[in-house]
Order: sequence, then structure tokens, then C-alpha cells
Amino acid sequence: MKDKLTAIWSSRSKDVKIPKILYINPVANNPSGHVISDEQKREIYEIACEFNLLVLEDDPYYFLGFQDELPKSFLSMDTENRVVRFDSFSKIFGGGLRAGWMTGPKEIVRIVEMHMQVSVLHASSLTQAIVLQILEEQGWDGFLDYTKNVKEFYRKRRDQMVALADKYLTGLAEWDVPEGGMFLWVKVKGVSDVLAMVMERGLKKDVMLIPGHAFMSDPTKPCPYIRLSYSLVPMEDVEKAMQRLAELIKEEQAIESQK
Repeated sequence: MKDKLTAIWSSRSKDVKIPKILYINPVANNPSGHVISDEQKREIYEIACEFNLLVLEDDPYYFLGFQDELPKSFLSMDTENRVVRFDSFSKIFGGGLRAGWMTGPKEIVRIVEMHMQVSVLHASSLTQAIVLQILEEQGWDGFLDYTKNVKEFYRKRRDQMVALADKYLTGLAEWDVPEGGMFLWVKVKGVSDVLAMVMERGLKKDVMLIPGHAFMSDPTKPCPYIRLSYSLVPMEDVEKAMQRLAELIKEEQAIESQK
């Protein structure tokens, strides 16, 4: 990775604009559920240092990685004050809280705080009070114990979701087992673009999916991927949805073969 980027971004490549910011979602990446290894993080951080990139480490699923130990963060590797890290309470306590915290160089944090003051006046006071009460009662160790329970909840649901995918989608689609989070990233076989399948025919079957276009740098291009969620839907409903999805894919493959 480093050698390729160095070749592309070298000073000899005058026509190539080198970016100023690297945005990365390292643990239980949305939508793939992939976790970047510590070795990969070190390599990426070295690239950021070499090309003077500010690293925005957006890690809302950090505590939902299915590894036994919490992974190292880019922030923990930072020796040059170039990492700004974002964590979230929303994926742990409840999506409706919409609260999190930011860690980074004081100058950047101060500017962001000022921006918040003149734009949204900070997060909801009620939300902040709820989070504060939880943390004061549980303490940091209690908070970490709680996150382990949440992680196990999602790990169990991940296993159930993958088992249902194996049962109904084998031969129709392919996927990697998520290493964390609450999503299954699926590539539909024999379908070059899933948009109509998801937004038109899928809705008619009462199957709610996210087309992969929403996660691509160019959402106008054809995309064969869909994102499935195993967060809170009862597994008996997920099984019904998987059956319908299998039927939907078969119908879409038939349509595709006639083009």
C-alpha cells in the first residue's frame, strides 16, 4: 500500500493532488464489518506522517468489534498530533442518544467546539445528562463491562444472521463474516446493479435493504452490493426476510439474463 501511494503521490507527479485529510472507519467498518489490523494501522499512520495528512479516526463501532481485546487506535499510535478521534455512545447505549466524544489536538478540538456553539449549540442537554448519569454510576470499568455485554449480543446475532445467509443465499450471493458491528455486506451474483431490485421490487415484498450505492464514492455507477442489518429485528422476521430476499434475487437474475 505504502509503495503504491508513494509512487502516485511523489513530488514528481505534479499533476496529482495529494489529499490533506484521511478519513477512516477502522473497527467494524460500515458497511463491511471489517476490522483493520494493528499492522495495517501502523502502515497507514506512516503514510499519513510521510504525506502530512490529518487522520480523522471515526470509530463509532469500536466497542462492537468481536475480538477478545480492544484493538489499538490510530490515536494511541499518534506521535505527531495528527489524529482526531471520534467515539460514539449511540451504538452502545441507544441510537436515539446521538452523543459521542472527540479526542485530538487541543487547537482542533477548540475550533470544533466553537463551531458547535454557533451551529447546533452542542448535543442535547438531556442526552448529555443521561450519559453522565450512566458513567457516574458505572464508572469506566463498569462501562467497559457493559460494552462487552453489548458486543456479545451482536456477536450472537451475527452468527444467527450468517447461518440464515448460508441457508438461503448460498449460490445466490457472497459475503465475508463480519468481524464486528451490526451489518452483513452482501454481493449479489448475476446482478450488475441492485438499485431497482432494492428500491422497487424489494419494497413490494416488504424487504427493507440498503443498496450498496449509498457507500460508494460514485453512487451513480452500477453496484451489485446490498447491506443487511441484524441489529434489533427479531430473528424469526429475519428468516422470513431472507426467504423473500432469495426469491427476489432469483427474479432479478432472471431479469438480468434477458437483457
